[in-house]
Amino acid sequence: MMVRYVLIALFSFLTIYSWSQDISSQLEELDRYIESSRQQWQVPGMTVTIVKDGVTLLSKGYGVASVESGAVVDENTLFMLGSTTKAMTAAAMALLVDEGKVNWTDRVTTHLPWFQLHDPYVTRELTVKDLFTHNSGLGNTDMLWTLWDYSTEEIVRRISKKPLSYSLRGGYTYQNIMYATAGLIIEEVSGQEWSAFIHKRIYQPLGMDSTCALRSCAFKNKNRATPHYKSDDDIIQIIDSNADSIGSAGSAWSSSADIQKWMKFVLDTAVVDGQRLISKENFEILHSPHIIIPKSSFYPTAQLTKPHFTAYSLGWFLHDYKGEYVQFHTGSLNGSGAIIGLVPDHNLGVYVMVNLESAEVRHALMYKVFDHILGLGDRDWSTDIKSIYDGFAVTSKKRRKRRSTERVANAPADISIDELQGVYTNDFLGDLIIEMSDILRINCRQDRHITLSHWHYNTYMGKIEEYKQDTGDLVDFDRDASGEISFSLYGYEFKKK
Repeated sequence: MMVRYVLIALFSFLTIYSWSQDISSQLEELDRYIESSRQQWQVPGMTVTIVKDGVTLLSKGYGVASVESGAVVDENTLFMLGSTTKAMTAAAMALLVDEGKVNWTDRVTTHLPWFQLHDPYVTRELTVKDLFTHNSGLGNTDMLWTLWDYSTEEIVRRISKKPLSYSLRGGYTYQNIMYATAGLIIEEVSGQEWSAFIHKRIYQPLGMDSTCALRSCAFKNKNRATPHYKSDDDIIQIIDSNADSIGSAGSAWSSSADIQKWMKFVLDTAVVDGQRLISKENFEILHSPHIIIPKSSFYPTAQLTKPHFTAYSLGWFLHDYKGEYVQFHTGSLNGSGAIIGLVPDHNLGVYVMVNLESAEVRHALMYKVFDHILGLGDRDWSTDIKSIYDGFAVTSKKRRKRRSTERVANAPADISIDELQGVYTNDFLGDLIIEMSDILRINCRQDRHITLSHWHYNTYMGKIEEYKQDTGDLVDFDRDASGEISFSLYGYEFKKK
């Protein structure tokens, strides 16, 4: 009998040892691929975190946090999480549902009586759950926080002036302002600011001591990645975006060392240290499909993954990949990006954070980790996904070149610089100021200005000064029959006061 136990123990040891050796070899190969991919995409710095079966397989920094300082990225370097914050906000709401302070089916106006959309019926019928599923009928309204210094409540109040794009639950438009509204409800029913609530009820129990809900908190940490933008072959460091006014939609910051705790928590169905934070019922609501996303509105990577379904739960995108059920979400702000990807059936999670705008190496590494750890293939995801996005870049370059050929050289403006200066207004968005200093400039929020260089006639090329990049839009000025001057920006008309 003793011999039998010894043999069993020896077999178990050899099995664990063999697995350990195998995974070690896998991770070394994966580590080389990650660094090679980072260089292929010219990403200054990033972190990659992999967890499996409650164990951290990889938690590592690559490259530099800043091309100017040369500070090396490590597992404690803070990166912007962007919209991967949304799942945390949904979890925070689930905590309050468990406590009976709010229900998913509650009308939004039950908790925010002043809340109003352009359509009275949608205002009345919109539920708390609708805030998380991107199908309220409201179109894109991100200019309210990207170009203005409005408070969260002012942003939410202003959406009443925006006509809806489609009927309630009758379409899909990715929507940050609805998540900002969810944050206000969390504040209303909990009696705490959203950032304080999520810190106390999620970050602290999980031991995420370095994670910050707001940029203002993250800026106290010197070990922080800075954002970058690629201009031709140059990597340019830019200022950080400020998403604190829509914090519950995308303002959190974290590190590789901290974010692994969040992944383990989600993969363990909201259990930490043996204690359940969110009920099984509400955890299932968080992660079940709630709307179908049209294939045309999904990520371009679907060209390669070829999913049979694409859906959204509460703060998570869902799709199938090689027979596996995948939950993921991206986060993007100017100069930074992140992605979290989970395969719950295999208790596998990966989180990638980068400090370069539009660096879709994040998608590539997510699928590479899935393949590598689960034995699903050996595709060169970095090269294949880069070919897709390089194609987009070529198309964009052709569009800019075609626009240049349409430019009438030396065509003078008939509206003088003096006449252009002044205050302009849009009923939905509010006021903007145009003034001349060293260059003609649209003054937006305190950290956002659009410089205007003459293009031809009364048209100007806009460039976001702080981010050193084109707005992607020409700014057209016009004088009507009564002599009133107006201009269009991102499809919105502003009239001079």
